[in-house]
Amino acid sequence: MSPPTRRNLTGWAFLIPAATLIAIMSFYPMFKAFILSLQTGKGSRMTWGEPLWANYARLFQDPVFKLTLFNTFIYLIIQVPIMLVLAMVLANLLNNPNLKFKGFFRTAIFLPAAVSLVSYSLVFRTLFATDGTINNILKSIGLISSNIDWLGQPGTARAVIIIGLLWRWTGYNMIFYLAALQNVDPATLEAARLDGAGPIKTFWYVTVPQLKPMIVLTAIMSTNGTLQLFDEPFNLTKGGPANTTMSMSQYLYNTAFNLNDNFGYASAISYAILILVAILAFIQMRIGDKRD
Repeated sequence: MSPPTRRNLTGWAFLIPAATLIAIMSFYPMFKAFILSLQTGKGSRMTWGEPLWANYARLFQDPVFKLTLFNTFIYLIIQVPIMLVLAMVLANLLNNPNLKFKGFFRTAIFLPAAVSLVSYSLVFRTLFATDGTINNILKSIGLISSNIDWLGQPGTARAVIIIGLLWRWTGYNMIFYLAALQNVDPATLEAARLDGAGPIKTFWYVTVPQLKPMIVLTAIMSTNGTLQLFDEPFNLTKGGPANTTMSMSQYLYNTAFNLNDNFGYASAISYAILILVAILAFIQMRIGDKRD
């Protein structure tokens, strides 16, 4: 056996087990979910839809799905830009070589990403309860005269979820930007200072362009995560009041396991989420990737 052939066979010997596991654990469930999305019924009494795309047509007529789509995009449009800007600013501040206790600040800001989702949701429910800490603080400084039902009103309940997402994921994205800042050429920053650029202009016109690949990556990851958002609405508000905070993933879960065990329609919802993720990721890559 020639050396090139032996190397090729060795490579395939390492690749085939992993590829087999990926095919079994990822691609087969995706294929099975697509088949289910074309079927109707419950349990073992599944039949092909009439027409085959009946579950997908139902999506356009389902008021609850439309509401969950609206809720999810509210979280996406508001939370993701604020989170990424905060993460970038914090990373730039903590990248200062003259800053003391950098390790402490970095750890403290990243720590929420390591906290259990259920644990922090319970803490937020307590903080934003009608008789909770937030209302007590706001009343003590005179900003409100009576308690606010934070989790019982659509607008404030969505705001609590967005605050929770910002608290948990800003530090996570900050770590990516900190890593990217290590590759920024110090000579470009020094040249900007010599040309008279202040800290803000240097950051905006010199640092940010060099972070563009990482910005695109974090934007795609954050968009993907928000479109599949489940834990925060489920643990904080259970999707209430009246489904006004429910995400698409939570509606998928309820449809499949809580409401009527409709696995066919739930599979159609999952593919709708997949299509939205793919479309937005493609748009972000087309906008962000300007390489010649």
